[in-house]
Amino acid sequence: MRIARSNDDPLDAGNAAGLLVDGTGKVLGCTPAAETLLHRRADDLCGRRVQDLLADPGRWRDVMAQRDGPVWEGRAVVREGGGGEAEVMFRVLPLDPGQPDRRGSRFFLLGAPWALVLKWRQDHAFMQELFLQERVGFAVFDRELRLVRTNTQLLPYTGVPPDLAGLRLAEFLWPEDARVIDEQLGKVLTTGTPLVAMDALVRTRIDPGRGRVVALSAFRLQESDGRVMGVTALFTDVTEQRGARERLDLLHRATAVLGNSLSVAETTQDLADVLVPVLADLAAVDIAEAVFAHEEPGPEHQQHHVLRRAAVAAGAGTGAGRLPTGGSMRVDVGGGLRGRVWARLAGQASADVDTHIDVVGDADADADAWPGSLPGPEIRSGMSAPLRARGRLLGRVMVWRDGDRAPFGADDLDLLEEIASRAALVVDNARRYARERHASVSLQRSLLPPMTTETAAVQSFSVYLPTDTAGGVSGDWFDVIPLSSARVALVVGDVVGHGLEATAMMGRLRTAVRTLADLDLEPDELLTHLDDLVSQLTVENSSYENGTQAPERRSAYDSFGATCLYVTYDPVSRQCAMASAGHPPPALVAPDGTVSYVDVSPGPPLGVGGLPFEPVEMEVEPGSVLALYTDGLVERPQADLDEGMAALKSRLAAADVLSRPLRDVGREVVADLAPSPLSDDVTLLLARTRGVPAQDSVMWVLEPDPAVVADARALVVGQLSRWDLDELAFTTELVASELVTNAIRYAGGGPVELKLIRTTTLICEVSDPSSTQPRMRRARATEEGGRGLFLIAQLTERWGSRYTRHGKTIWTEQPLPGAP
Repeated sequence: MRIARSNDDPLDAGNAAGLLVDGTGKVLGCTPAAETLLHRRADDLCGRRVQDLLADPGRWRDVMAQRDGPVWEGRAVVREGGGGEAEVMFRVLPLDPGQPDRRGSRFFLLGAPWALVLKWRQDHAFMQELFLQERVGFAVFDRELRLVRTNTQLLPYTGVPPDLAGLRLAEFLWPEDARVIDEQLGKVLTTGTPLVAMDALVRTRIDPGRGRVVALSAFRLQESDGRVMGVTALFTDVTEQRGARERLDLLHRATAVLGNSLSVAETTQDLADVLVPVLADLAAVDIAEAVFAHEEPGPEHQQHHVLRRAAVAAGAGTGAGRLPTGGSMRVDVGGGLRGRVWARLAGQASADVDTHIDVVGDADADADAWPGSLPGPEIRSGMSAPLRARGRLLGRVMVWRDGDRAPFGADDLDLLEEIASRAALVVDNARRYARERHASVSLQRSLLPPMTTETAAVQSFSVYLPTDTAGGVSGDWFDVIPLSSARVALVVGDVVGHGLEATAMMGRLRTAVRTLADLDLEPDELLTHLDDLVSQLTVENSSYENGTQAPERRSAYDSFGATCLYVTYDPVSRQCAMASAGHPPPALVAPDGTVSYVDVSPGPPLGVGGLPFEPVEMEVEPGSVLALYTDGLVERPQADLDEGMAALKSRLAAADVLSRPLRDVGREVVADLAPSPLSDDVTLLLARTRGVPAQDSVMWVLEPDPAVVADARALVVGQLSRWDLDELAFTTELVASELVTNAIRYAGGGPVELKLIRTTTLICEVSDPSSTQPRMRRARATEEGGRGLFLIAQLTERWGSRYTRHGKTIWTEQPLPGAP
């Protein structure tokens, strides 16, 4: 039996098995295909009745009785020659249709396996429905890629001819689009490799427009002998699916890009860049002026808003010159905060009435530059969406397309509004971060002394660079504290952490250092008191965080970790004393230009407690420069501390510190840090030391005898006369008399030292071996004494006392004549 091809009818006379029977069902003859189908030879079939070949002989009468036309067919189960059974489909063809007596008639029975017939019918139905369906374009091409047959909806676009038979794609499609498709179909014809779902752009010659995106699939057609007949192609319109995927990809990309910065300027520029050219050919972002001022923007329902053009992006060939950045505009809110779409038709600009923002002012602005009209004649469509967060209008984003792209639609507006809503949150976070950082920096700067100070002991200049990290400013601080007797204290410290908490802690520590410095403590003793204070603050913080007042002590370095370097300098003795609490050592530039680090032991950080701080004393020549700094200046990424300190030493040596103003030197030393992001705050304090000339200070050692008080007055008056300070003679004589008298009375028999120092003020000191500190009190009317310190306080500008290693010193200061 010849096996029929799937496109041949198995019951066709040329394909099926045939039996010639008479009206009684007797087989008169058979075809070779019948022998194959029934597994019987012709001599075995001829003469046998058909009903004997059926598994159910009674079915023969039913077969013959179901005649309903000139040709009829049915199904039956036949016995094969080997004893098996097979279900077949048969067709009965009467050979004597005019014979009235069926018994005298002859019939030709055609049969084929039922499975083969069923498959053929399924294939036939599939092909028929394939050409009738309307969702997928279906076409058959010959070997020259001419259309042979198509379904009813091959390409349901404007410009496709109704009769496509014999046409090539290039005759009605855009040449470039037809060339791409023909190349792919040609490969399928040549190689036989099927093409599966390749995206292709389809535009017609009559109406090219934006075109449609189709998924092209194709396979080769061959005849039974293997010759190539042509190729079949399927065109599936996937424009909406590809558009949805592109919009989703753009949304994901915008979300990722918008989280890269906490700067409003960078965020808005990133937003504009991500929209071009995927969504638009031109984009602009306008931000409320209040955002740049770190203030709260106006509410949504506010009638008027002032916006600034913050960012612009343009695609290739689309100029952004008509959209300059930086200008301000006054806008009016109308119709609610909703998206808006513009379109330009036939050379006329028409805008959707559902507007939400219109330009109403700013006479200095170019009218074509702002969104009141489409920017430029080549622009055909535009849309905008508001940037709003927490009920506040932060600005808007606007995009435009030129004439080569389809106008914006509702899906595009939905996408822009979604991106705008996410961008608004980022802009608001950036604004709030900038406000907090600005407040932190302002608070920190308000807690620090002036950048430049002038005292009798030093001339100083400081540089402070806040960090650029997301944590905000840190707790770096410095101070230049005038001490008694023309001395000065230089302080640099660093609180671990960033933000307002670190800044507040810095302010507390700076206040504590100033208070302790007023007691004229030695550097190591002052750091010990400061260490106790930090420990107490840590205990308080632990109790607060644990919700209890129990003294649960944690490591202060984990809570309020801080380092500090405290330095004192005496311009009279040229002695410099210092101690460090975990802080880097200062650099000293000697008068000969050599640069070295002071060998000071960096003790434990503040708050660790239980360990002493080692003081260091050294003589510093006038004209030397001390450089105090925080670790942000010497600690660099991917470099160890030694490399950073060596680099600082080299910069100080090359900066010509001794002959140049400290302001210029300080800025030059940190100049290479400014362009790069800082991981920590940088503080640099430069102090050029001064000395009090020998002729401007004098000291006398007096015996503890009341008789020397008169001598002390005479010595003071004589020295002031030599200094041409006779105007201060009476006051200073009285002050010295009172101080010397008290020292002799309460010194316990030891020698008394009287010293005068002329600097920017006149300083009078009296030292004795007693450790008892004097205190001012209000004397009663009947008391003869107790008024000395009160008089001194009234006659001098400042006074005080300090402990020394051999007792105490009481000092006073008076302004020089003519001083401000």
